[in-house]
Amino acid sequence: MLTLNAKKSVYLTLAAAVTSAALLVSGAANANSAPSAQEISDAVSDHSYQGSMSEPNSGFNEYYAPDGTIHGKGYTGEWTTRAGEMCFAYGEGPTCYGVSLDGPSMVLRMDGEIKGSGMLIPGNTVK
Repeated sequence: MLTLNAKKSVYLTLAAAVTSAALLVSGAANANSAPSAQEISDAVSDHSYQGSMSEPNSGFNEYYAPDGTIHGKGYTGEWTTRAGEMCFAYGEGPTCYGVSLDGPSMVLRMDGEIKGSGMLIPGNTVK
C-alpha cells in the first residue's frame, strides 16, 4: 500500500501530466485551426451558409457565389478571405472574422469570442 505522501506524489505527477498533455493538444489545435485563405474560399464558394450570430433571433441563410458576391433574402454583399479569416461587406467596409472549419461546420470569431456558427451546404439554398 502507498503511504499518504506517496499517494499525494502520484496524484501531483498525474495532474502535471494531464495538464501538460492538455496544453500540448491545445497548442497543436491552435496551430492547425487557422485555415488558409484558399481553404476558406474552397469551403464557402458556391455554398450556402445557414446559421446564426450571437444575438437572439439572428438566424440567416446566405449564398456565397464563386464571384465573391453574397446573396441573402432581400440583400446582397461581398465576401473575401485571407489567412484564417473571412470578410463580409454589406454596403460598408468589410468586417472580418476568424474562421474555424470542421467538415460542413463553420464558426466565426471576433476577439476570441464566437460570434456566429452554422453549416455550409453545397449550392444556393437562398433562391
